[in-house]
Amino acid sequence: MWVFAMFDLPTDTKKARREYTFFRKNLLRSGFLQLQYSVYARHCASDESADVHARRVMANLPPDGEVRVMRVTDKQFERMLIFHGKIRGQTEKAPEQISFF
Repeated sequence: MWVFAMFDLPTDTKKARREYTFFRKNLLRSGFLQLQYSVYARHCASDESADVHARRVMANLPPDGEVRVMRVTDKQFERMLIFHGKIRGQTEKAPEQISFF
């Protein structure tokens, strides 16, 4: 399962920029990867793990702006269409499952 955090936060004042930076750094520390400018995603092995990371996003919400959290299954993430301009970039791969046997 993938947890997406999408946000639109103000950066018009020095304080707002600090809050934006704090929020973004917390996403990165929590294992989120930047997919686009204000779109971050993190792979979670279970619903419980997804709940934990959604609560972490909620716990670090800045006072202004808008943040959305969305869950997507591995199958849905795999079916995502990605379009590039003339220069084609690398597409991120889903992490491999850990096997104990």
